[in-house]
Amino acid sequence: MRNILLDTHIFLWMQFEPSKLSPNLSSLLQSQDARWHLSQISVLEIQIKHQIGKLHLPSPPAQCLPDLIKNSKLAFHPISDEAIFMLGKLPSIHRDPFDRLLISTALVEGWEIATVDDQFESYPVRTVR
Repeated sequence: MRNILLDTHIFLWMQFEPSKLSPNLSSLLQSQDARWHLSQISVLEIQIKHQIGKLHLPSPPAQCLPDLIKNSKLAFHPISDEAIFMLGKLPSIHRDPFDRLLISTALVEGWEIATVDDQFESYPVRTVR
């Protein structure tokens, strides 16, 4: 079974704009061959970006995220110390700290990561598009 971590934008598209997902991702999401993971990092990113006005949601994250996460049937993954410490081993290619921590998590866990961010390919992490 494949383990795939969702980049934050992929999670948001799944919830609010599924037409933005690639045919490959849409098909894979319906497959029984993959276990999908959502990181606590994404919850933090959504909260911060919403708070500073960079992300608009139908309601505040504290109101909508708990039910979205619960109903999504995704495996929820807390931030691990190992992923945090892996940041020190990554080259400084990507400037987004949330993406860097998601990459670190995928590397530590041995997971693929679903993203459309081309900069992820500069890291030794397997991506799914």
